[in-house]
Amino acid sequence: MSTVPKSPELHFHQVIGRPLITEKTTHLSNRLNCYAFFVALTATKHDVKRAVEEYFGVRVLAVRIQNRLGKPRRYKSMMTSAAATKRALVTLHADDRIALF
Repeated sequence: MSTVPKSPELHFHQVIGRPLITEKTTHLSNRLNCYAFFVALTATKHDVKRAVEEYFGVRVLAVRIQNRLGKPRRYKSMMTSAAATKRALVTLHADDRIALF
């Protein structure tokens, strides 16, 4: 049985990068009370939940994670790739809100 190496312990300010504000996420926050954030690549759902609850003082019901691979990019004759990102969609309790604006 192989063991998975444990990621280092992250503080809440290291887990949450910045909010992801688009038309789609604005719609999610208004209708479903769900907010999107860029998070650290090593963060887990439990890390994100703990960080959002601690940082914003709200109750988190669910966390969904998206791992986004970097797209290949061409610069002159070189092929590179854009940086990979991790996004978290956080659903809050109906009574809680986060003021992002």
